[in-house]
Amino acid sequence: MKVPVINIKGKTTGREVELSNKVFGIEPNDHAVYLDVKQFLANQRQGNAKTKERAEIKGSTRKIKKQKGTGTARAGSIKNPLFRGGGTVFGPRTRDYGIKLNKNVKKLARKSALSMKLKSKSIYVIESLDFKTPKTKSFVDILSAVGLDAKKTLFVLDGLNKNVYLSARNLNKSEVVSDSEISTYKIINAQHLVIEEKAIEKIENNLV
Repeated sequence: MKVPVINIKGKTTGREVELSNKVFGIEPNDHAVYLDVKQFLANQRQGNAKTKERAEIKGSTRKIKKQKGTGTARAGSIKNPLFRGGGTVFGPRTRDYGIKLNKNVKKLARKSALSMKLKSKSIYVIESLDFKTPKTKSFVDILSAVGLDAKKTLFVLDGLNKNVYLSARNLNKSEVVSDSEISTYKIINAQHLVIEEKAIEKIENNLV
């Protein structure tokens, strides 16, 4: 499928770029997208919640009261979960929430996400994006020119460009990544995708 190439002023250059059907034109696999997003979010979790169980609490093991005849629940020691300051029953333990996913499933998920964006006409191809110095106003001007100033937008660059990254860092609804950093979650999370022309070939090579 052909997509027109625009410049930083939001106007078409008269050129078109051919997007590979193997990457941008497949039938989206919803389950693969779900699994990849699930893995991304699971990997963000710290997994360091921990409570002390009765064996880990510092305190006396003296029997508090006689076993029978009190009318209340039996209690072996002050560490009993019934008491304030006692151990927690089945509390959280430190763990790794990360899940394993095959490379081919992750590739399929990214291709599915890109195909969804192209179907909904949410992909823009921009000629080149480069700033001499980091300036947020310059980046805001580009967003306004393209008509994306109030929308969640993901910019995909050809390699790392520090000036562009710093210019967009302070904007709430915009994110800048390099062609090797795109993930299914970031594609799905953004309303629109703006891809630098030179980055398209690299994305296609990574996913084919």
